[in-house]
Amino acid sequence: MVGLLLACHPVPTVAVTALVTALAAAAGRDAEGCALVGAAVLSGQLSVGWCNDAVDAARDRAAARTGKPVVAGRVGAERVALAARVALVACVPLSYASGPAAGTAHLVGVGAAWAYDLGAKGTAWSWVPYAVGFGSLPAFVAFGLPGRPAPTWWIVAAAALLGCGAHLADALPDLDADCVSGVRGLPHRLGPARIRALTPLPLLGATALLAYGRPDRAGRLALVGAAALAGAGALLGGRRPRTPFAAAIAVAAIDVALLLRRGTGIARPGSRRVRRSSRQCA
Repeated sequence: MVGLLLACHPVPTVAVTALVTALAAAAGRDAEGCALVGAAVLSGQLSVGWCNDAVDAARDRAAARTGKPVVAGRVGAERVALAARVALVACVPLSYASGPAAGTAHLVGVGAAWAYDLGAKGTAWSWVPYAVGFGSLPAFVAFGLPGRPAPTWWIVAAAALLGCGAHLADALPDLDADCVSGVRGLPHRLGPARIRALTPLPLLGATALLAYGRPDRAGRLALVGAAALAGAGALLGGRRPRTPFAAAIAVAAIDVALLLRRGTGIARPGSRRVRRSSRQCA
């Protein structure tokens, strides 16, 4: 059981689930709605994490990645694959519990993540599943609100850019091991120096969208702070190679804070009930 839990990539699984549940609360979902959102996202993230470790088991053994539970012998690849399928099946009704449009949006994102695990990660288009997966999350939340309003385009675009930045940042620590096992996604083609230089760019793009989608002083200050962090990372990267990556993580944290702050603007005005829920939440 411990091996199975470790194989689900627990840190990103918990982080994404907590973020989307908090976004649902900020957008105006009640306690039951937030619980449904959290359960759907958790099942989807579990399925994706387990699928990743099951599919990569042979590559991980070849690269001697003993930190992986399957390679370390904590759990068998077959059991991980079975858990992935069970979680995916559970994800379908949990997603559609928020409505047909919301369920479809979430399952499109989960499907993109599975496509990444099943082969897209080794292509130059490896960033696309991250963009689709992250972009689908605010759409899932918005479509689940009363009145089923469409999501605000700039929040979806910001989430997609955040996903692209996450892809670059996530690939960097495992770059050498992935190359040994034959994975040639976009980050591997760019190389570590370009990854460190490019990672802040989509994150800054997300900051700009979140800052000016509904302009206010806090958003402008966040954008200035994010730009300063990214600039400092680029300037100090020659002497301290880890600095650009640390700066990118800090910019991502600002983006997440802005995304949660913009929760009440996640959906286009379209129903009296949505506007009332947003005012109450604000």
